[in-house]
Amino acid sequence: MFQVRIHGRGGQGAVSAAEMLSVAAFLDGEHAQAFPSFGSERNGAPVVAYCRIDNRPIRLHEPVLVPDALIIQDPTLLHQIDVFAGVPDHAYIVINSKKSFDELGLGEYIGRFDPARVLTIPATEIALKHVGRAVPNVPLLGAFAALAGQIRLPSVLAAIREKFPERIAEPNVKAAQEAHDMALERMSALVEH
Repeated sequence: MFQVRIHGRGGQGAVSAAEMLSVAAFLDGEHAQAFPSFGSERNGAPVVAYCRIDNRPIRLHEPVLVPDALIIQDPTLLHQIDVFAGVPDHAYIVINSKKSFDELGLGEYIGRFDPARVLTIPATEIALKHVGRAVPNVPLLGAFAALAGQIRLPSVLAAIREKFPERIAEPNVKAAQEAHDMALERMSALVEH
């Protein structure tokens, strides 16, 4: 079973991201489950959403405590709550930021993870460019598809088109594609060094 934990704030689309991730996994022929965990239900409050992917039916219904992947939609959460709780050294990590891990104050900490499995991506900027709103969820899914390889990009794009009407879906598809391509470029640059 592959388990994903998504940290964001209310209004950033963390719950929608988990739902689209589960739809993408389903389209790839997997079983999937997505569900949220709310503190207080208001815009700006911390939100955690979860997705489980497996080739067998999923019977668990508790929060993901030891994720195989961590997606951080809001970098201000990095120093407010322990988003890395339970995250094993082999996990994939995608953080929405145009800053490096060092600039985020995570340089030494992130060193315990495989460098080929951690990535920062300017998802908010990509969303603003294509969608016109600071909602980083879709670009982060595109980057996650490139980094982890757990889901295919065509399935992510199909999940986006299923979630939104065409006028909203197509700009989001472009945002996911750009983030995916950027993640691939950054990963190949890492391999070259």
